[in-house]
Amino acid sequence: MNSALIAHSYFYLGALDVALLTCYLPEWVGTFFQNPEKGAERRDRGSYAVLLASMFAGILFAFFTAFGAPVASITWQQPLVFWTGIALMLAGAAFRWYAIKLLGKFFTRSVATRTGQYVVATGPYRLIRHPSYSGALLTILGLGLAMTNWISLVLVLLGALIGYGYRVRVEERALCAGIGDAYREYMQRTRRFIPYVW
Repeated sequence: MNSALIAHSYFYLGALDVALLTCYLPEWVGTFFQNPEKGAERRDRGSYAVLLASMFAGILFAFFTAFGAPVASITWQQPLVFWTGIALMLAGAAFRWYAIKLLGKFFTRSVATRTGQYVVATGPYRLIRHPSYSGALLTILGLGLAMTNWISLVLVLLGALIGYGYRVRVEERALCAGIGDAYREYMQRTRRFIPYVW
């Protein structure tokens, strides 16, 4: 095979579409409900818009590349690479929503702090500060693999890393300002995305 699976197979393209719908439909629904409550101090600094724009751009260009640059296709074990990508997408989405559930009322789409907010340090939050973002990045990694194209993989990861890179800096500054020393101490003993690594 000399092109990405999704470029020459309706079956694989359909499977990817179903995975995308499964992962991102709940995200769209969440935009209607997971907003800062009245009285919360908004500290987003445009990070949500930057995140959405960078991820959308990365995914859009990655799809164009998967269809338009067969020379960069991953040719080794394409079906295995594709299904590994789908599995990572679904696992990442599940992990993200687990992390969101643990964060509960403190999770919002726009960065904001509220009176009485405290550090959540249960489950994956014991080791990493942003497990919902870790899940999102795992989903993006899976999407890039499912496109079975090296350039597509780089583009989706680059878009996500740019967006989340800015987002976490804004969010951590906001939480330091809103929660104070408790969050600074929490930052000293945790990593951002990968336990003990990063």
